[in-house]
Amino acid sequence: MLIAWTTVGGRPEADRLAAGVIAGNLAACVQIDGPITSHYRWEGKMQQAEEFRLCFKFLPAQLLALESHMLAHHPYATPEWVVVRAEHVGEKYLSWAQASSSHLAL
Repeated sequence: MLIAWTTVGGRPEADRLAAGVIAGNLAACVQIDGPITSHYRWEGKMQQAEEFRLCFKFLPAQLLALESHMLAHHPYATPEWVVVRAEHVGEKYLSWAQASSSHLAL
């Protein structure tokens, strides 16, 4: 299983992205955290912004389609997109994720 993160500026944007990903069967689950406060440097200036973080849980076979969808629908010009491999996933949760993604083989 893979896990990815991105952030957006508002809850409506987060809900829209999450709903689109689930409707498109691009991830087994999307969780939304926030608001969170992000501190970063943008165009040479220190920035602080309230954002909402989306956490995607998905199978490796979904990576390219999910990333393509996120980059096409994300409101930011340079969106955060970080993907990591889960070191361990509970057997029942992984089985559920595989079952919910089984339509990909059709």
